[in-house]
Amino acid sequence: MSAFSKPNATPIEGRASLLAYLESGCRPAADWLIGTEHETFAFDRATLAPIPYEGDHGVAAILSRMERFGWQPVHEGANVIAMSRDDGASISLEPGGQLELSGAPVSTLHETHAELDAYQQQVRTVTDELGIGLLGLGFHPTASRDAMPWMPKGRYRVMRDYMPRVGSMGLDMMLRTCTVQVNLDFDSEADMVAKMRVSGALQPLATALFANSPFYQGQPGGFVSQRMHVWEDVDNNRSGMPDFVFEDGFGFERWVDYLLDMPMYFVYRDGAYIDAAGQSFRDFMQGTLPAYPDQFPTLGDWADHMSTAFPDVRLKKYLEMRGADSGPWQRLPSLPALWVGLLYDRQALDAAGQVIADWTAADRAQLRHDAPRLGLKAMVRGRSLQDIGREVLAIAQAGLTRRNLRNAAGQDESLYLDPLHESIASGLTPADRLLQALQGPWNGDITRVFTDLGY
Repeated sequence: MSAFSKPNATPIEGRASLLAYLESGCRPAADWLIGTEHETFAFDRATLAPIPYEGDHGVAAILSRMERFGWQPVHEGANVIAMSRDDGASISLEPGGQLELSGAPVSTLHETHAELDAYQQQVRTVTDELGIGLLGLGFHPTASRDAMPWMPKGRYRVMRDYMPRVGSMGLDMMLRTCTVQVNLDFDSEADMVAKMRVSGALQPLATALFANSPFYQGQPGGFVSQRMHVWEDVDNNRSGMPDFVFEDGFGFERWVDYLLDMPMYFVYRDGAYIDAAGQSFRDFMQGTLPAYPDQFPTLGDWADHMSTAFPDVRLKKYLEMRGADSGPWQRLPSLPALWVGLLYDRQALDAAGQVIADWTAADRAQLRHDAPRLGLKAMVRGRSLQDIGREVLAIAQAGLTRRNLRNAAGQDESLYLDPLHESIASGLTPADRLLQALQGPWNGDITRVFTDLGY
């Protein structure tokens, strides 16, 4: 589930190749894995400002110093743009210098927890040396868009030029947001469909439970998840939660058609990005792509194109849950715990399906709109997300208990749901807690978020 897989130069032999590529992700339940990713903002501890890529105290310096812990550099031209490990883990750069850990695929949430702890210790060693802090928040609390640096990656140059043509907040998404997500497996097309429908409908619950971005340029922004509000106008050709997922007949073929109809960003060849923004992958398959005429795509090109779709749940050879804000370190394992509990136990998956069974497309759209604003107070069909969350967490708890995978202390994986139970009991999101702190002990000083929540 790492972002750095080996290039696939296999030619595409029609639409059937694209369908087979997706189908190849099916794997038996005994082999299901968990891949957790999370992003953090890097800041100068002295000034609290975002840090640049270059320099002795920049993002590149963080990456290079991680080599002592067994991470190996990944270059784009002369620039180090990521670090990778043989187990499939990677540390990559988001457009505004956000650091993203893409964890190795593991079998249990206990391994996820251990991996996060090990990474925290490593990166904290390096950032302490450099006078840099890391902040897990869904949206940068103080910086303007213009104050954020740009990382030297070719695909980001293409996106930077294209985003303002298709939405008002695409550059904010790139530069000023951070997420935590989990990537999960399926064993068949039918299993994928069931998981995608449950997780797609319930992403607003994850948005509320992990809402952790109430600030905008140094003041309360009017949302508990500024990050998910941003996603409401990034590029509606490739984001949101497509209604066809919930329609009869949905499966791999319909997803292939969705991707074929979604405009491209680029073609990657010989270490360079060819700008194909807004052009058609169907034309590419016919050899008539204007940006790259008389050339045909490979399965590697298809994998790249799939990675430029941004729905709330993204289907690749696995499913990616994308609705949650980044947050405090101790809360990060709660996101995979929620979705593993719901999706990796058949009884839990069926029970969760019943929770959302009578939700209409209008219900889902309204809830997606309301969750970033109202958090756990958002309503659907007469029920608050707090009430729904109580039921859903009980289902996830039971699913993890039935998995019965225990750590050295004899605890099963349901222990990682504890922070979510606290939010449901109180009705308060992490963002609500931050707003309380702003009015209380912080005495109106938003910069306290860097010292109180910085890693």
